[in-house]
Amino acid sequence: RVHGGRSRRASVRFVDMKTVLKFAIFLTALLLPAQLLCMAEEAPAEEVPSQPTVDAPKVATPSSGTAHETFAFQADVSKIMDILIHSLYSNKDIFLRELVSNASDALDKIRFFALTDPAKYGNIGELVLKIRIIADKDSNTLTIIDSGVGMTRDQLMNELGTVARSGTSSFIEAFEKNADVSLIGQFGVGFYSVYLAADTVTVTSKHPDSEKAWVWESSADQTFTIAEDQSGFTERGTKIVLHLKEDASEFLDVSKIKDILKKHSQFINYPIYLEVEKEIEVTEEEDEEVKEDEPKAEDDAVVEEEEEDAGEEEEEKKKTRKEKVKQDELINESKPLWLRAPEDITDEEYNAFFKVLSKGADEPSAHIHFNAEGEVEFRSILYVPKNAPMDAYQDYSNKKGNLALYVRRVLITDEFEDLLPNYLGFIRGVVDSDSLPLNVNRETLQQSKVLKVIGKKLVRKAIAMLQTLANKHKQQDEDSEQSGQEKSDTETDTDTDAKEVPENNEDYLAFFKQFGKFIKLGVAEDRSNQARLAKLLRFPSTHNPSGFTGLEAYVERMKDDQKAIYYIAGDNLEALQRHPTIEKLTKKGYEVFLLADPLDEHCLQSLAEFQSHKISDTSRATLKLDETEDEKKRFKAVEEKYKPLTKWLKDALGSDVEKVVVSRRLETSVGAVVAGDYGWTANMERIMTSQVFTNTDNMGYMKARKTFEINPNHPVVKELLARVEAAGEEAANEDKSLKDSAILLYQTCSLSSGFSLPADSAAEFGSRLERLVRAGLNVPADAPISEVEVVIPTEEEAAPAEADADADDAADDLAVETHNHEEL
Repeated sequence: RVHGGRSRRASVRFVDMKTVLKFAIFLTALLLPAQLLCMAEEAPAEEVPSQPTVDAPKVATPSSGTAHETFAFQADVSKIMDILIHSLYSNKDIFLRELVSNASDALDKIRFFALTDPAKYGNIGELVLKIRIIADKDSNTLTIIDSGVGMTRDQLMNELGTVARSGTSSFIEAFEKNADVSLIGQFGVGFYSVYLAADTVTVTSKHPDSEKAWVWESSADQTFTIAEDQSGFTERGTKIVLHLKEDASEFLDVSKIKDILKKHSQFINYPIYLEVEKEIEVTEEEDEEVKEDEPKAEDDAVVEEEEEDAGEEEEEKKKTRKEKVKQDELINESKPLWLRAPEDITDEEYNAFFKVLSKGADEPSAHIHFNAEGEVEFRSILYVPKNAPMDAYQDYSNKKGNLALYVRRVLITDEFEDLLPNYLGFIRGVVDSDSLPLNVNRETLQQSKVLKVIGKKLVRKAIAMLQTLANKHKQQDEDSEQSGQEKSDTETDTDTDAKEVPENNEDYLAFFKQFGKFIKLGVAEDRSNQARLAKLLRFPSTHNPSGFTGLEAYVERMKDDQKAIYYIAGDNLEALQRHPTIEKLTKKGYEVFLLADPLDEHCLQSLAEFQSHKISDTSRATLKLDETEDEKKRFKAVEEKYKPLTKWLKDALGSDVEKVVVSRRLETSVGAVVAGDYGWTANMERIMTSQVFTNTDNMGYMKARKTFEINPNHPVVKELLARVEAAGEEAANEDKSLKDSAILLYQTCSLSSGFSLPADSAAEFGSRLERLVRAGLNVPADAPISEVEVVIPTEEEAAPAEADADADDAADDLAVETHNHEEL
């Protein structure tokens, strides 16, 4: 550290050592695999035992040069199975989804085999492809039967007897060069989810290549058995019988099974039948009693009468009785609508599909159906509901999504949160992809770039759907104009005035009233889509206080000399229309947005500008209005004239205000209190201080830096200036009446501008107001408070008065009773 040269040499020497170390590590990493490979080749094959023992010889280190032995890891199969089953899956219901998915894969396989080799596997048109589910409460078993490809004895041993071996994966690897197959199974562990609900599982299967059916059975312990089937199972396919646990009897309930199937497997390609018990009416005929003596035919009239009564006698002989029968009920009647071309689907089909998704009776406000291609391929249908649920805005940050995520038509989850942001959480729909990155349990997705790409496309499409809904009336108007132009030239129109296109359509306004807060939150949160979302905003304005105005319509109506979009925020529309800070703007004909919703101000503050027009808050001190050179010169002269008053008012008000200035924006009001560029406005201060958990002591820096603006043209302000100038600054400070008037003027303007008075000023405000009323009524300021003098009547004087009052009450009651009786 003392000698610079020595330090530099030491530093160089250290760098050289680092280089040597890096080179040594590199050589080790390069040569070690080759060394290990040579050692593995030298090891004798017979020294690799399949079942190592505890006291096996230790492995010699490769560097010793002596012979070494290699052993396989030991594992307790029953424990491994227990961990596998209970760690992968969080919900018992999943086992049924897995079995149905496996059955669907088996049906896909036999269908593929029939297409490639119909002579061996049968004609594809003659194949019966279905899945049956039977719940037997008497034997406590649940049975799943499919007519798929089935399995041979070797396949049962290798695929069910080997954990994490997937027959579907092997099938895809074998045929992926020859066919485009979309099968679900990938990991080879889904079958073992059956042990979530079953103690013992019996699998009976027959493959077309096998003459016999084979039975595989296991209790998820260390062993399984395989035997030839003796029950007469001769049809192609697989039958899985689950012997349920004591705590899994709920899976024998038909309604429970239906719910699981409709949630997870509703859109499987093949029909799923569930055996249900139904009561039907059976008609039976009574046995006719054989009589010994048959009546002889008499005359023709009697014969005709017997023929007329024959039909009635037949009906009397028939009786009906109720009988319980077992029938197969089709569960997955709904078809995957998103797989069809949009032009082939009617609006009625889209609406019916939305009702299935939402489990409600309302129709959607809008929908969009698209296929995404490119980096990621998926199909999707998105819907906009008509009505928001009761808890739509509760727990916004932890809101669960309403998109049902499918992989090859099998539901993975209907509460995935990462595809759409929270502000689009009201969107319902489905997303189906063949290449989503699933976890082994197929309940969750792995985080990857694919999800970000899908989410980005979904957001764009959802916003485009909302824009189409917002502009629907314009499209309808264009269509009507085109149809009008196709009229015959001989026809003449009596009314040549162009029909004005309404600014909004009723469908979009109904949507915005229900979900407008989501759009406002989206503008504040999503910078990348802010410009698109801004076009969906709607607010009341001075142009249409009782309706809604969009930013695009506002810009179209802007005056030529108007450079900004103006707004004022508060809690009452009527009060905002009379707000003092918009007087000059409305006089010039400028339109001002009236923001009465608590989210509105936060939304427009985040937006900052729209179509190159700055968005400006009229309650800020920095509001700028265009002025001519003559107007600027005149205003400077007015400021100079009112300097004595503004200085005196600042001294009188003290720390309540940051400064007092002459106003450019006031027309009729005597004054206004506005906020600085930083900190809260009056409206935001009211909102923030109303929050339950807000600590106002720690937010003093956010409170508004108030500026008191006075109207130089108002007679009250002129009189104040005259009095201050006449009395002088020191004398004016000593004049309590003048000072009270100034402070009361400021507090009144503060209230009319939307600010609330501090707690310590509220009592003083009441006292000053009382003194002002006394002066107006010529009541001396020091007039004392005294009790009211009244004359109290004696008991003798009070009795007749009470009797008269009772008589009057009785007469009134009688009159009311008579009136009611007459009406009755």
